[in-house]
This record gives sequence, structure tokens and C-alpha cells, in this order.
Amino acid sequence: MNGRVAAVNVHAGDAVAAGRALVVLEAMKMEHALSLPAAVRVKAVHAAPGAQVSPGQLLLEFESA
Repeated sequence: MNGRVAAVNVHAGDAVAAGRALVVLEAMKMEHALSLPAAVRVKAVHAAPGAQVSPGQLLLEFESA
């Protein structure tokens, strides 16, 4: 569903632990925190707070931690 990026909690190069909220999206007056089940390193960030996003849009890129 379409939504708005409420927060981006990581930067390129960050090592991220499993379960940490990476991006928070707001849709239909609800906030949805996006996380991963495994530790990763953020390769690139393609979203910014306030940006409108749609299904399938690339928000972050990862590489093995």
C-alpha cells in the first residue's frame, strides 16, 4: 500500500542487529516499523523522512554483516 516514510533509523555503512527498526512507514494512520530477522550492513539508503512511497519501491539495500 502507499504510505509516507515517518523515520529512517539507519545510514549507509551501519551494521544493524536483527530485529532493529530500520524504517518506519505511516499508512492509513498507523505506523509500521520495518526490520529484518538477521544482522546486516546497510549498503545504501533510498528513502528519506516525509517521502511518499508505493508498493515495491526500493527503500534500503543490504550486504552481509
